[in-house]
Amino acid sequence: MATRSQDLLSVRPTIPSAKINDNMSFDERFQNATLRPIIKMQHDLFIVVFRNYIAKHKNVFYDLSIPKQLAYIDNAIHKDMKFRNSVKGMIIGQFTIEEYALYIQNSSALNKRMMNIVKTRLIDSIQLFKKSKLLKAV
Repeated sequence: MATRSQDLLSVRPTIPSAKINDNMSFDERFQNATLRPIIKMQHDLFIVVFRNYIAKHKNVFYDLSIPKQLAYIDNAIHKDMKFRNSVKGMIIGQFTIEEYALYIQNSSALNKRMMNIVKTRLIDSIQLFKKSKLLKAV
């Protein structure tokens, strides 16, 4: 019978560019071995969650210029604690118990890395947040 850890690790995507070597810091190793695969796996969920965030904030995102949309994403990730904690929970919930034990040793720095990766992925997917895309998805 598979354990929770084995199940979680088996569904994560592999990221060939996420190199791991002996010269890396603990944070960088954790980022490449754990955070990046989990965030990649959760990408579609983050897109839907951010669309919901936009809707709950009266769709003002759609009326903003591209630079202001980028700032809006940054603000949501870094300053809206409710949204930030929700995103963190979606990632931490995919940790194995062993990974969680490592995470709590330096959670502050790892949270920064985590949020920056999610922010970058949302920004790189900004075309998915066009109003017409939202209407087609419904």
